[in-house]
Amino acid sequence: MEKSGVSTQESGLGKVKNTISKINSVINTVGTWLFRLRKPVMAAPVVYYALKLAAYNSSHLPEQVGIDLQSTGEFAQTIGRELAVMGPLCLTLACLLLMFCSRKAMYAWAISIFTLTLPLLLLFSNTYPS
Repeated sequence: MEKSGVSTQESGLGKVKNTISKINSVINTVGTWLFRLRKPVMAAPVVYYALKLAAYNSSHLPEQVGIDLQSTGEFAQTIGRELAVMGPLCLTLACLLLMFCSRKAMYAWAISIFTLTLPLLLLFSNTYPS
C-alpha cells in the first residue's frame, strides 16, 4: 500500500513540475517578445506626438517664424513656417532612427522625447511674444 501512495505523490509532484515549467515557458516567451518589440513600442507614442505637433504648428505658426528671441523682444532671425515645422520633426525622427540602430535604446529615445519640446517652444515664442 505504501508503495502506491509514494508513486501517487511522485506523479502529483511530476504534474506540478510540468505545470510550473509550462508557466515558465510562457513567461519567457512573453518576455522575449517584449524585449524584441521594445523599440517600436517606445517609438510609437513619440512618432504620434511629433506628427501631431507638426500638424498643429503648420496651421498655427505665422508665415515667418522668429527664432532666437532677444531681450528686447525682437527675434534675431526668421525662418519659413515649413522649416520651423519640418526641422524639429526631422530631428525627432533622426533620434528615433538612431534608437533603432543603437543597442542602447534608452539614450536616443530620451533625446527624442526632449526634441518634442522644440515645436512647443517655437509655437509659444511666436504666438505669445513678450
